[in-house]
Amino acid sequence: MTKSDIILPINDKRNPNRHRPIRIGFLLIDGFALMSYASVVEAFRAANVLSGRTLYEWKHISIREAFVNASNGARFRADAQIGDTLALDLLLVCAAGNPALFRDKRTFARLRYLASRKMRIGGVSGGPYILARAGLLDGYRCTIHWEHRPAFIEAFPQLDVQHGLYVIDRDRLTCAGGIAGLDLATALIAEDHGRHLATMVNDWYLQTQLREAHATQRVSLHERYKTTNEKVLATLAAMEANLEEPLSRLTLAKRNQVSVRQLERLFRSNLRQTIGTTYMRIRLTRAAALLKETSVPLVDVALASGFASTSHFSRAFKGWHGRPPSALRNAADRQRR
Repeated sequence: MTKSDIILPINDKRNPNRHRPIRIGFLLIDGFALMSYASVVEAFRAANVLSGRTLYEWKHISIREAFVNASNGARFRADAQIGDTLALDLLLVCAAGNPALFRDKRTFARLRYLASRKMRIGGVSGGPYILARAGLLDGYRCTIHWEHRPAFIEAFPQLDVQHGLYVIDRDRLTCAGGIAGLDLATALIAEDHGRHLATMVNDWYLQTQLREAHATQRVSLHERYKTTNEKVLATLAAMEANLEEPLSRLTLAKRNQVSVRQLERLFRSNLRQTIGTTYMRIRLTRAAALLKETSVPLVDVALASGFASTSHFSRAFKGWHGRPPSALRNAADRQRR
């Protein structure tokens, strides 16, 4: 592929900034996910290379540090700090780890100020959590990485949280992270400079298609549980969709038009586990995420995970995770300080 393979619409009316580069700021929260950041910024770099023009420019912004550490320990020198006056068309907040621990009021206030100035603002990977904490996602559709989703919904029940790779809703952008950053970036490139260039960027990175925003984040149940049995897969889907009020074995069996004994046999032969053990693992995995990423009371975590009492929840949690839920919550609280 050569630069001459691409013909860009110089006067493309979709891009009001077509006479100058689009200016992007990456607000890097310490410990940000390197893969998520790279998949976004590399797409814009490719657009510059393939077009033979500087279509995009970017700066790295920190909270207050001269350097910011990525998730793998790599250090990035910041070009500016969040309080500086910057001419930007788009600000992307990149975070990872446990974004619920981020509580910098100065940053939240600055993000709200920039939003009031009509700046386009987005969040990548754990970034949507920070936007939500700042109050910038109220009234917008949004998405977040599936790992953060349970805690995110518990913390912000008023938000319209989608399952897809990314969401562009007016002047708010949210992206689940990972390689979905490439999907978000190519969608923006298509918006700014046409689908042809976006397709060429995808092709350059060996991505064989432009994935739509609503594409699923996770591998299928079939891949996760390594089974092709339709009744087992249907039961697993029902389990994941009913955590606060777990379905009985009889209800799960009736949904699949088999007896409880038959369904148990299918679970043992396909997953090497009973129905009850599988369901308990799914519920307690959700509970652990809520304990680490939110500060909701233990009783609410128990209820959200399908337990009627905190004593039952505590026994089950300790039996599965090796320590009581209070220990995990205390460890998360110490990190927040």
